[in-house]
Amino acid sequence: MLAPSSPRKFALFSVTAIVAVVVLGFLFYQSLGSKQAMPDVSFTNLKGEQISAQSLRGKVVMVNFWATSCTTCVAEMPKMIETYNKYNKQGLEFVAVAMSYDRPDYVLNYTETRKLPFHVALDTQGKLAQSFGDVKLTPTTYVIDKQGNILKRYVGEPSFAELHSLLEKALAA
Repeated sequence: MLAPSSPRKFALFSVTAIVAVVVLGFLFYQSLGSKQAMPDVSFTNLKGEQISAQSLRGKVVMVNFWATSCTTCVAEMPKMIETYNKYNKQGLEFVAVAMSYDRPDYVLNYTETRKLPFHVALDTQGKLAQSFGDVKLTPTTYVIDKQGNILKRYVGEPSFAELHSLLEKALAA
């Protein structure tokens, strides 16, 4: 049996460690290159119009899961409106998805009194939140590129400077 400090055992350990590092590095590199696609869902806005994921291709999209009872959601909404107004003419679409526990009459009232300029959809059965990775925390916002790939997920209020920079890059692509 070899002693733990033998050169042969050390060489075997070194080769094993190097192989493990190379494999982990390769897997990490692969994960950076693989983009997660937006789920193939259909939103129904408060006007009853259907908005499919396919119909949003070619545009940069923000999908914001929110609730009228969420203080952070309510606090960030004016900045979301400003963001939409700033980038909409450049190709940004925005869908605010009200969580399943949010009362539809509250969502409608909030949407009308705040004059939300973008699509507002109800997720009465929770299927949209489920499709986006089982969203539970609000606000959760997804930024999706023109090809339908998720660029970023923000849980909580985003840094709007960072968000605007990401949108500008995605819109220019």
